Amino acid sequence: MKLSRSGRTVGVVVVGALALAACGSDDNASTTTSSTSSAAAGASSSSSSGSGAAVTGTLNGEGSTAQKNAIAQVVKDFQSANTGATVNYNGTGSGAGIKQFNAGQVDFAGSDSALKTASTDGSKTEADAAKARCSGNDAWNLPLVAGPIAVSYNLPGVTKLTLTPEVTAKIFSGAIKTWDDAAIKAINAGATLPSKPIKVFFRSDESGTTENFQKYLAGAAPAAWTVAPSKKFAGKVGEGKPKSDGVAAAVKATEGGISYIEWSFATKNSLGVAQIDNGAGAVELTGDSAGKAVAAAKVTGTGNDLALKLDYATKTPGAYPIVLVTYEIVCSKGLDAGKTTLLKAFLKFFADPAQQSKLTDQGYAPLPAEVQTKVAAAVDAIS
Repeated sequence: MKLSRSGRTVGVVVVGALALAACGSDDNASTTTSSTSSAAAGASSSSSSGSGAAVTGTLNGEGSTAQKNAIAQVVKDFQSANTGATVNYNGTGSGAGIKQFNAGQVDFAGSDSALKTASTDGSKTEADAAKARCSGNDAWNLPLVAGPIAVSYNLPGVTKLTLTPEVTAKIFSGAIKTWDDAAIKAINAGATLPSKPIKVFFRSDESGTTENFQKYLAGAAPAAWTVAPSKKFAGKVGEGKPKSDGVAAAVKATEGGISYIEWSFATKNSLGVAQIDNGAGAVELTGDSAGKAVAAAKVTGTGNDLALKLDYATKTPGAYPIVLVTYEIVCSKGLDAGKTTLLKAFLKFFADPAQQSKLTDQGYAPLPAEVQTKVAAAVDAIS
């Protein structure tokens, strides 16, 4: 997909606003992303993307489906510049990716939430398990993909829909059951809303997108969404579908359907996308409006761990508040020398400004320059 001109300016918008000093998909969601075909014209070369001399070997990753469209582009370009290298990425969901990484089955994990550092049941935390997998060395969360979550719907005749945090929370908890509910009508004056049941779809697999969406509901509408956010959907209504492709297909096939899904999947499936009013007016989802929300992020990790905290309750005018950041989770140390060299080359290529700018064509926002610089420094420190 192609972003609008406003979407292409998001990198500039975010760069000017981010206060760091204070601080996706193939049709088959389980398909391995690996290619040796030529990159599109203008693909960055190995040397121009900061990865130095061409590298060889095989790298395996697994996890987030939110970043699948982005990482597919990066892998294609990286392999074109490094013809002796193969990068396999299996989009199985953030939870599955972390489990496979911690079990030593893959070299890196893609996750839409940083590794958990606290345990609610006394068991080993995700961060502790990752440290054990990395031979006693810390695992780092490196943000490499930024993208908004669309509240997508299928409602023929309704081309413009506005939702507030409270109404959204009540829809996904089952408190609001029909499209002509008074609460929806009150914020959509002039719209003809049908007397049809709302059919909620959610991710049935453990998903960082699910966790980020619930973080938004809990942060922006705490009275209406009282359950703790997690990778499992905690609403009391709806039907689960696997992966981003599954929920997108379900909404597309179901009149009255609604779900939360990455923007690129919503656009790919020609779904309606609700405007969100956090209290400063209804905001359409664009690259620019998503960038304004990402601009409020602060680094909460220490050292080269670059976990970010997003302000889901932001009332910044023109900011689309439901956004996520996908991390590549890697060992700071602990891989063999060959894997380490290949991993560093790939991550450096991924973070390069030229490569990040290409992700706008896939429905993502380039990371701010400050974040790209910090990621590059962290990658250099991997040993």
